[in-house]
Amino acid sequence: MNRRERNPEVLFQLALDGDRSALARLLSMIEQGGDAARVVGRLSYPRGGHAYTVGLTGAPGAGKSTLTSAIIGHLRKADIEVAVLAIDPSSPFTGGAILGDRVRMQDHATDPGVFIRSMATRGHLGGLSLATPEAIRLLDAIGRHWVLVETVGVGQVEVEVAGKADTTVVVVNPGWGDSVQANKAGLMEIADVFVINKADRKGADETRRDLEQMLDLSDIPHGEWRPPIVATVASAGQGVDELWDVVGQHRDFIVANGELERRRRFRLREELREIVARRLEQKAREICTGDRWDQLTDGVVQRTIDPWSAADEMLNPVSA
Repeated sequence: MNRRERNPEVLFQLALDGDRSALARLLSMIEQGGDAARVVGRLSYPRGGHAYTVGLTGAPGAGKSTLTSAIIGHLRKADIEVAVLAIDPSSPFTGGAILGDRVRMQDHATDPGVFIRSMATRGHLGGLSLATPEAIRLLDAIGRHWVLVETVGVGQVEVEVAGKADTTVVVVNPGWGDSVQANKAGLMEIADVFVINKADRKGADETRRDLEQMLDLSDIPHGEWRPPIVATVASAGQGVDELWDVVGQHRDFIVANGELERRRRFRLREELREIVARRLEQKAREICTGDRWDQLTDGVVQRTIDPWSAADEMLNPVSA
């Protein structure tokens, strides 16, 4: 492949044929946004709808990357191909974001059945909330039907991204009670499975009791599914088989009762709404220029017109 190849249609066909470098370039286009990203989206969408996504989130230091690596190993033993998106909204897409995750997952870096990518959106108008589902669809389109989405923390962006997975796994550590209390609203809402990682440390039993109590007191509806709590020691591979069994049970449950279809329909509606909002935001930036804009701005500064009326004046030609 020509290293300077920028035609998304050519790259897409190469990716379908197994070219990992082409796939990486397509993901970069998605991160950057713009016309090329929209072409990638149009090519991917008709071929998607097959991948099952598992989100892993939790506080920094919870061992998510080690756990993700252990899950990869479990899947590869069953000869299942997998892709991993490591989401880091705080870092530019440079060596730091890539190397940090790949060092932790280095055992799988040369496995052709594993594709690992760090994502830190640079120019996508919708940020990670739009870039992530587009990246998942691309991975789906080229045949990776299991996608793990790992986030670096439990901030608003991370919880939002992880919560868009089909099954969301929240990872905590023994003695994480204070952080659970601080973040429980978002985590309790998105969690389908809780994992107590590093469960060989002191306080694992207390953490389980805290989580069970939070589930008992929670008024967030989970239907007939109560998020299970699984203990793991990811560094030693302990509990990973049980965790993946629970993920499979959750998948079977939401497929059987129609919840998976409802979740995906809701996510697509929200994604479409977000796209429309971002396009309007872009349009707003475009119209807020020129002589008319300068005149109205001066009027607001001189208090001859209020900001709301000035905004109406700018929007009148758009809404007419």
